[in-house]
Amino acid sequence: MIEAYSDEYFMREALKEAEKAYEEEEIPVGALVVAGNRIIGRGHNLTERLNDVTAHAEMQALTAAAGYLGGKYLDECSLYVTLEPCVMCAGAAYWFQLNKIVFGAYDKKRGFGTIGSRVLHPKTQLTGGIMEAECGALIQEFFRRKR
Repeated sequence: MIEAYSDEYFMREALKEAEKAYEEEEIPVGALVVAGNRIIGRGHNLTERLNDVTAHAEMQALTAAAGYLGGKYLDECSLYVTLEPCVMCAGAAYWFQLNKIVFGAYDKKRGFGTIGSRVLHPKTQLTGGIMEAECGALIQEFFRRKR
């Protein structure tokens, strides 16, 4: 049983978003923003539907959360994402001044970790590998099916 409001609880919710992307033939990445144990922003990849390379799951969730709060800083919020953010999304997280980023699967090719964590805001806490197997399996299945 997953404890309510744990990292695993919110990662499972992010996986639901990734499954939506999978069903829509998008790379299955899901994200959500949490404030005070409440989900205030959700997103999944929309790059194919919107024909926009910046329409990553994280960008969708961050924009939704900022709209919900009516401000540009998310300094008391956490981002949960099923795949390690790319450099673009990590840079956006910097400007939003996120309190915490939690991700599932590592992205050894395009994850921001390939250039180091200095791209994040100095106060941002980082946790990787939460439900890594489940998050990674969905992406692997997607690409296996494409080939």
